[in-house]
Amino acid sequence: MGGKTVVILGGGVAGLSAAHELAERGFSVTVYEKRDTPGGKARSVLVKDTGKNGRRDLPGEHGFRFFPRFYKHLPDTMSRIPYGSNKNGAAGNLVETTRLEYPRMGKVPIVVGDRFPRTLADWKLALHTAFAGDYGFKPGEQDYFAERVWQILTSCEDRRDDQYERLDWWDFVGAESRSLAYQKYLAGGLTRSLNAAKAKDASTRTIGNILVQLLLDVLTPGISSDRLLNGPTNDVWMNPWLDYLRQRGVDYRLGVHFDRLHCSGGRITSVTLTDAQRSFDVQADYYVCAVPLEVMAKKIEITRRELLAADPTLQGIIDIRANVQWMNGIQFYLRQDHPLVHGHSLYVDSAWALTSVSQAQFWRNIDWSSWGDGTVRGVLSVDISEWGEPGSQQYTGGLKAKQCTHQQIADEVWFQLKQSLNYPGHTELSDDILHSSHLDHDIIPEVDPLAPDKERDSEPLLVNNKNTWDKRPDAYTRIPNLFLAADYVRTNTDLATMEGANEAARRAVNSILEASGSNAPLCKIWKMHEPDLLGPWRAHDQARYDAGLPWNGTLDLERRFARFFN
Repeated sequence: MGGKTVVILGGGVAGLSAAHELAERGFSVTVYEKRDTPGGKARSVLVKDTGKNGRRDLPGEHGFRFFPRFYKHLPDTMSRIPYGSNKNGAAGNLVETTRLEYPRMGKVPIVVGDRFPRTLADWKLALHTAFAGDYGFKPGEQDYFAERVWQILTSCEDRRDDQYERLDWWDFVGAESRSLAYQKYLAGGLTRSLNAAKAKDASTRTIGNILVQLLLDVLTPGISSDRLLNGPTNDVWMNPWLDYLRQRGVDYRLGVHFDRLHCSGGRITSVTLTDAQRSFDVQADYYVCAVPLEVMAKKIEITRRELLAADPTLQGIIDIRANVQWMNGIQFYLRQDHPLVHGHSLYVDSAWALTSVSQAQFWRNIDWSSWGDGTVRGVLSVDISEWGEPGSQQYTGGLKAKQCTHQQIADEVWFQLKQSLNYPGHTELSDDILHSSHLDHDIIPEVDPLAPDKERDSEPLLVNNKNTWDKRPDAYTRIPNLFLAADYVRTNTDLATMEGANEAARRAVNSILEASGSNAPLCKIWKMHEPDLLGPWRAHDQARYDAGLPWNGTLDLERRFARFFN
């Protein structure tokens, strides 16, 4: 394929997205991915040697996939991936959820709707939750949290970027002086389950903006606020995507490691790569680094003098590389399907910050008898977001999750699930239905026997701690042929997600289009949704911010109406 040449280092969502946009604009693209499976953190895998008598190996995931309604960039790309007779391409494989569940130790779970009510059952659930939800909040706490949400909604962008970026979420919502229920459900629960962030460190700018988007998704009529894939990720998304890109001329190579960048005269001159047989250098007109934060930081350090001389701002990547947490998946294969709730379950009482999805109810087209040994009928896919807290004495001896063996992790997570889902008079999970489990391949044994942790996460997740926005890079760099496409790049999404990775890739491609003088159309970039109705409040706060005044949130018009009616 003719045109300018682009080398993309990393074949996850960001790398695939960049390749997609570039290929459709006539560039010659080669992608190098270190694993033998495409998709990066979004990939699914086949659990080796679990298929018997000609059946497929059981499907495993890095973690369950989650597609909130506010995602715009990723669904747009997915709609352009051909998939059978789907008119909307691979995006047609997204299915809506209807419920969100909060299992609690020793108590009946709290179930809420996660979409604008559209059936009688939805309305009944919404009213029941509003008037009878037994959360354990103290009087006035829900009102106080609602006021904090209102503050985010009515604050101008400059205040968010400045003041809220320097304030952690825990302090912003006043969690320290409030009830345990408030801390679990409203302060810590959101950050832990969303992307393993800790409320005492996480940027209010990031968490507040995402919370507002999630709430607006629920309160706006239309599609559900939460969607999941209707099958294993690589089956219904990644493999069709790779097929499409190869048809468009993309050279996507698996099993190739990115070793180092070579920089001379303020430009990237080549990259060194290694496959199973050899090390070799490749050259291109443009280079896109679509590798995770900690990997990119290491590559900068290898060529530190040349790279930082050409672009000193790359130091920020090194500075924030420690801002990562573990968030990894484990699948429990069941002999009997237990759908639990039609959506996500957030285990607010669990020591390891568990979140789960019962997959079989959404994977309607799968014949489970053709997988594994033929006896599996359901999959409970669980994300573990807290690896630094101890587990039970019974199963871990009080060790932290990251210090446990794979079997200890599986036993403890199953135990924590039962603790929350089983309550007096009701048994949701029992040991007799458990067939087997699979822990994410990214959790690998620590090679140093003297290391404090037995396990190591080879692909941790960036968390947006306060005071880190200024250190994060843009998709373009001061090196004219080097671009960044990863979830740590500055984006409107501002969260380490597939959506953020896709948006970063679009920004990198737009920068390449500008650098190359191409007349191809730019990739579309969406802003986060902000209700037009609240425009006057945000304008009011902008004037206050410009004048050095704190947020107020009340318009003079409101005061006049209040005086009139009183």
